[in-house]
Amino acid sequence: MNVKQIIREQKNKLMWILLFSILLGAIIVFQAYLIVEIIHTIFLENQPFESVVTLLSLLFILLLGRALFIHFIGSVSLKLGFQAKKKIRNRLLDHFSTKSLTPTNEDQSGKKIGLMLDTVDEIDPYFSEYLPKVIQASTIPIILLGVIFYFNYPSGLIILFTAPFIPLFMAIIGMKTRDKSEEQIEQMNAFSAQFLDTLQGLKTLKLFGKAKQSESKIETSTLGFRDATMDVLKVAFASAFMMELISMLSMGLIALEVSFRMIVFDSITFHTAFFVLLLAPEFYVLLKELSSAFHSGRESLTAIKKINEEISTDANDVSWGTQKLQTGSPSSIQLNNVDMQYPNDGFMLGPINLHIDPYEKIALIGESGSGKTTLFHLLAGLMEPQSGTIYLDGYSKADVDSSSWFRQLGYLSQDPYIFAGTIAENISLGTDKFVSDQEIWRVLNQVKLDTLVSTLEHGIHTTIGEGGRGLSGGEKQRLALARILIKQPSILLFDEPTTGLDLKTEKVIQNSLEQLTEKMTVITIAHRIKTIQSSDRIWIMEEGKIVADGTHKELEHSNEFYQSLITPIRKENME
Repeated sequence: MNVKQIIREQKNKLMWILLFSILLGAIIVFQAYLIVEIIHTIFLENQPFESVVTLLSLLFILLLGRALFIHFIGSVSLKLGFQAKKKIRNRLLDHFSTKSLTPTNEDQSGKKIGLMLDTVDEIDPYFSEYLPKVIQASTIPIILLGVIFYFNYPSGLIILFTAPFIPLFMAIIGMKTRDKSEEQIEQMNAFSAQFLDTLQGLKTLKLFGKAKQSESKIETSTLGFRDATMDVLKVAFASAFMMELISMLSMGLIALEVSFRMIVFDSITFHTAFFVLLLAPEFYVLLKELSSAFHSGRESLTAIKKINEEISTDANDVSWGTQKLQTGSPSSIQLNNVDMQYPNDGFMLGPINLHIDPYEKIALIGESGSGKTTLFHLLAGLMEPQSGTIYLDGYSKADVDSSSWFRQLGYLSQDPYIFAGTIAENISLGTDKFVSDQEIWRVLNQVKLDTLVSTLEHGIHTTIGEGGRGLSGGEKQRLALARILIKQPSILLFDEPTTGLDLKTEKVIQNSLEQLTEKMTVITIAHRIKTIQSSDRIWIMEEGKIVADGTHKELEHSNEFYQSLITPIRKENME
């Protein structure tokens, strides 16, 4: 994630902050001048109150203007931070959604959520606080210093001598902050991962009597995060103390200098001395604010480093190119010596060599753990092989544009996921094209859901709960099938989705699939003998390899493994 690129994209906002800062600097100078003039007129010249009414009115206008410009700078700064976080979150989302599942399986969901939410939020101060303060500290103090030099150069020399100590301490403390911030973010992500992982499996942990053990792990993770946070706060408090100390000493020297010149040497007027004393604190206040923002900015840079480390993990992944696949007709698929092994797992898939012609109907069978789902993920492009090549219509998949591949792919599982949103949004999820209400109703009719949806108050615009809450298993299957019907993919992968459904729902889905699969290449993890027998070819998987490939008639009489698998299924269906 390139910070400079984000800054360039937000250049307009930064220019507004620069303009407002210059105007704010001018207001501070004139505000101090009016305060000095009012006090000088009333207390030294003994003029009546009426003589300063105009000055007081101007002072009120300047105070109002100062408040408005501070508000404008804050508002633009918040927008700057919001846009930066939005861009970074979109980049992370693209990274997680396009990244293959193989390395993704190594991480915990809580770590990713912590990265997407908490770590990205840590970036906000860099853009909403640090950059605006840098702009202000590069303009307003220079304006103030120029005015102070003009009216009383000895005070300006004192500022020039003491001011560099502030960025010096900022640099020293910044180096310490970087290490502590990295530790804090590591602890935060570890805590997020541990907590969410435990929460998701709480029921299982209770059943196996491991709840107390997990509780102690969360406590340890929490204490680690607490200690890391306290270390960061210690550095922050030390930084604040040093900045206050330098500022107080500097202003004390300036006050001593103007006092000696005004009282002892009588070389400066009260008007000038008071004016300088009003401007000097404004100079150091801005530098102190920059110091505080610098501390937050260092933490933000640490967060950006963590995000860059996550995004860079796919540098070794296979990168899909820009070759566009032709849509509208089924594709041929070929796997040459493809193999894949899960991290920290002894299971090995492959080497796989196979070829699928357009419009072919393939049934994939085998015992649980034989590698059927892994092969599906490879064919779908959700995982990348460790070695070997996958070809699509003769093109190596490494040279194929990912979006054009996923556009022609459909995947229907036994437990499809339904997102929180309306029925129409869930059905049109698989296509980038505009889907009219009439098309939604048409596919609902095909899957026999139109009667149910028409009874709902908002029809197809009725909101469904996360994970399909409010729908039965059969209704979720039919909704997922309607999603496939809208998408019209040229390749359909499905883990025979009628298993465990009632007869009415099973018949609806089977009829719709029969019409749909006539126009596409179909690869099925098959459970029913009817599906297996009607396939053009049958693949038998065992221990990560395709041990047999043929038609039902060929394998029924020639393959003992196939006979041992098909006989129980046949008996089950006969019953």
